[in-house]
Amino acid sequence: MEKLEVGEVFTISDENDVEQEVEVIGTLTIEGTDYAAVSFVEDLQTETEEDIDIFFLKVDEDGDFEAIESDDEFEKVSSAFDEMMNEEE
Repeated sequence: MEKLEVGEVFTISDENDVEQEVEVIGTLTIEGTDYAAVSFVEDLQTETEEDIDIFFLKVDEDGDFEAIESDDEFEKVSSAFDEMMNEEE
């Protein structure tokens, strides 16, 4: 898979097979695993920065997106993204 770029928009399906467009707002590699921070395009266009829901997806070896299953992994990724965003400010 090509490297994800910030600003890239793609469609994902939720557990009810409802498709939503999401935009990449950050990428990070932790211990050899790629992750993307994404938010719904609709939210990014209409909400203030404080109201934007951000969630993280794991990119598997085939370039497909997976949910982060464990709380420990989520916390690790969330903390790393927070650090990265604070450094950019």
